[in-house]
Amino acid sequence: MLAMKPTGWDVVVVDDDRDVGLVLTALLTQAGYTTKHVASAREALTLIERTLPRVVITDLRMPDMDGMSLLAELRVRAPEIVVVMLTAHGNIETAVRAMKAGAADFLTKPFDREAVLFTLEKVLASAGHRAQLPPEPPRIDAPSLGGSDGMRRCDALVERAAKSTANVLIRGESGVGKEVVAREIHRRSRRASGPMVTVHCAALPDNLLESELFGYAKGAFTGATNNKPGRVDLAEGGTLFLDEIGDVTPAVQVKLLRLLQDKELQPLGATRSHSVDVRIVAATHRDLEAAVAEGRFREDFFYRLNVIPIWIPPLRERTSDIPALATALLAASARSAGRQPLRFADAALARLAAHDWPGNVRELCNIVERLVVFTDEDVIEEQATAEELARSQPPQSRRSVSLVGRRSDAERDAVSEALRRSNGNRTQAARLLGVSRRTLYNRLSELGLDDSVAS
Repeated sequence: MLAMKPTGWDVVVVDDDRDVGLVLTALLTQAGYTTKHVASAREALTLIERTLPRVVITDLRMPDMDGMSLLAELRVRAPEIVVVMLTAHGNIETAVRAMKAGAADFLTKPFDREAVLFTLEKVLASAGHRAQLPPEPPRIDAPSLGGSDGMRRCDALVERAAKSTANVLIRGESGVGKEVVAREIHRRSRRASGPMVTVHCAALPDNLLESELFGYAKGAFTGATNNKPGRVDLAEGGTLFLDEIGDVTPAVQVKLLRLLQDKELQPLGATRSHSVDVRIVAATHRDLEAAVAEGRFREDFFYRLNVIPIWIPPLRERTSDIPALATALLAASARSAGRQPLRFADAALARLAAHDWPGNVRELCNIVERLVVFTDEDVIEEQATAEELARSQPPQSRRSVSLVGRRSDAERDAVSEALRRSNGNRTQAARLLGVSRRTLYNRLSELGLDDSVAS
């Protein structure tokens, strides 16, 4: 991976067709972007050795190295660069392949000024949002999600969800691994051979999010010279993962509700809707019940999403998972850095297990990545681990307390107490709690409590 350098260009256009390169460069320069055209993928890779652009727009078919190969190289060398695929052969299959490989979007030839600028605005808005987030942990190949009681329950729910076609709502604090669980549901499902398409709902404002999800029809706005499928269409036959669904505004919720109810969508500017075959998995760290009560989240939309609820416990509640998880992350980080296999000393693993992990798995990933960078030895000792843990703490241990976590703890205690007082009778326990029996059943599952007691 390249070290960050000052960005010299907003956009680099990579196309062996000189006329296309000149037209795009002139168009973008006129719109206020600093833009450079190079005629080959090799030239593009040489350029980014010196300076990193914000966006690379690359043709799919080129003689020296095709656009997919360039995309793969950029994912390794400079993953912060946003890549947009440009092709005269654009279709849904090409788009799915490119986006699964890491492309942010695609443009088809012939293109128009407004379509290009619309796409560029969208991908830059999304990239700007992602830049504010901590990096995602490396993907870990593992037969299960964890060996702790909480993660075994989660894994069992994942297995059941994978066999179903019902909508899934994954909940938990930031950084617990909600996208990992979504990928597991897709991987184990009958749709595993189809695409899994992710939409980070908090990344884009409403007008761009609607286009991103549903696509647009030719003539939908000035410069929309071609029909363009949205992410829902790209997920045809597979899974659509709606991350941070709690940040979606009521206006977009209405449009998504129709998709959930009727399995139909209407692209922006289209006069007709069409059916789609997608499985919806959503995730959020927000308190959706409170959002419903405050009118910020539609109740009907919530119940449509929450058919199969899966709660992921925070890392501090499953410390027995930490040694295996840290070891797997260490192996993945060492491979990514091009290093020989590393290992933790037993005392270092014990030190990691004793930490409270307010940032959950994402924080653990950051610690492990820093240890790989700053440790020269093949064995990571306790002292190095303790130093990195101390370095990662805010001044004077200023840490936020998760309201979602505290609320779940309080609910878990109340439900456990009601079951104890009613000797496990769920009907009586629901009466003590002031909720319906159905609500109690749902909360037993969501809170990860043993609901095998007598009814």
